[in-house]
Amino acid sequence: MKIDYPALIVVEGASDKAFLTSFLNAEIVVTNGSEVSRETIEYIKEASARKSVVVLTDPDFPGKKIRDKLDSQIPGLKHVFIPKEKAIKGHKVGVAESDKETVLQALSFPLEEKAPSSNALSMSDLFDLGLVGTESSSSLREKVMAKLHLGYGNAKTFLKRANAMGLTKEDLEKAIHG
Repeated sequence: MKIDYPALIVVEGASDKAFLTSFLNAEIVVTNGSEVSRETIEYIKEASARKSVVVLTDPDFPGKKIRDKLDSQIPGLKHVFIPKEKAIKGHKVGVAESDKETVLQALSFPLEEKAPSSNALSMSDLFDLGLVGTESSSSLREKVMAKLHLGYGNAKTFLKRANAMGLTKEDLEKAIHG
């Protein structure tokens, strides 16, 4: 039995769409790689006026490039992330290489860009928490990003996504020590 998903899902390729439609009833748009066409962007922009749009791209550089391109042209997109280690089969990395449970878990944690808050996290906060500035910062960031479903990224990406979720320094402390 397929699960109904109310948002439009944006993926990179036809294999991603085929995989998702095997267990989801949802409208799915394929970007056909990182060179997203003007027509596809316009369709997603129009659809975003009617329903939520969730971007689910591969956990790699081209996937990030697609997210950035869409974000720069379409306000209000939501993002979900699949951990890279759960999206590898053989030598391929991607949504279609993950499994149903991983995708469903990711879809239950959409990240939506919010207006910056007055108590937004700073790079100094990340330094205080050991998330930047030490030899183990990268592995600690990866652990926290996985726990909070923020996908993978460097310190700058981590900070952007944590602020987009409205996380506080206390939230990060809990994720580190919890």
